[in-house]
Amino acid sequence: MKWRARRVWILGVLALACAAAVLPVPAEAVERWYSGELYPPLQRLLTSGSNLVPFALLDLLLFLPVAWMAAAVRDVYRSAGRLHRLAQWTLRTAVAVALVYLVFLLTWGFNYRRVPLERKLAYDARVVTVDAAREIARRATSRLNELFAGAHAEPVATTPVDPMLAAAFAQTTRELGATGTTVPGRPKRSLLDLYFRPAGVAGMTDPFFLETLVEGDLLAIERPFVVAHEWSHLAGFADEGDANFAGWLTCLRADNAAQYSGWLFLFGELANSVPRGDRTSLMSLLGAGPRSDLRAIAARLSRDVKPQVSEAGWRVYDKFLKANHVEAGAASYAQVVRLVLGTRIGINAGESALPVR
Repeated sequence: MKWRARRVWILGVLALACAAAVLPVPAEAVERWYSGELYPPLQRLLTSGSNLVPFALLDLLLFLPVAWMAAAVRDVYRSAGRLHRLAQWTLRTAVAVALVYLVFLLTWGFNYRRVPLERKLAYDARVVTVDAAREIARRATSRLNELFAGAHAEPVATTPVDPMLAAAFAQTTRELGATGTTVPGRPKRSLLDLYFRPAGVAGMTDPFFLETLVEGDLLAIERPFVVAHEWSHLAGFADEGDANFAGWLTCLRADNAAQYSGWLFLFGELANSVPRGDRTSLMSLLGAGPRSDLRAIAARLSRDVKPQVSEAGWRVYDKFLKANHVEAGAASYAQVVRLVLGTRIGINAGESALPVR
């Protein structure tokens, strides 16, 4: 009887994980019940708790797979009936993976299936044109030139969480439809830096403890946008394009350094969206200061990023996103340009209210 109950439990866990992975769930239901009701208080609880410690709690979990495999190898090779033991450990591993996946969905993963911002904002695909991209790229160059001196003169925030960036984040996410208050994550370094640097990954949101992890070698001019992007994930905007958009808007409502960081990010995205011949003319509009910052970022990436590691990492992440119902995969990062062009939000200084459907 005991084995029968155990078998039912095992099959139930495996079946539930498979069903959660493949069965379609209406985005509107996810938006209302998970992203709107269950996730916000859970995020406040987990992020508030993880903010209390200066190190990345996710690092502790990185050792679990190693310990698990070591225990399996020791048990299989020290016991009689190795094939039976191997089958037992294979089943245990499958159940463990299923449980981890279910926890991932509960703590953060279902946000991948919510209604995208493009469907919630007053978005007009007809105005997403190359000419519009050129116009806004020129606006970005103008703002970078205006903000450069002030951005480099401002002192670096001494608190773990920049209060001005946090206030801008609260305003932005509230207007973008986030339910309740999102607790900003304390930016932390992680052992994953060993992967982040060669892979070209600037940051990550820990999906279990809901921490904000940032690459340790980021330049000061890059950090505000990266932090705002990861905070946007904490607010439930799992899609990378949506998080880029929310992070950019957050930066535009903070201090000069954050605004500069946001426009620097968008300039790079816009430069990749216009014909090659336009990029030279855009660069010619930039002052010496912003051009030197772009060179500094390029130098950092050239020094740290290993192409083979980066390409392999992005291929895996692309498959991960598509498996989690993000159809564009890794290409969703670039969709921020479509949101900026199609909504025209944040283009004019001082703009705050967001038009919604």
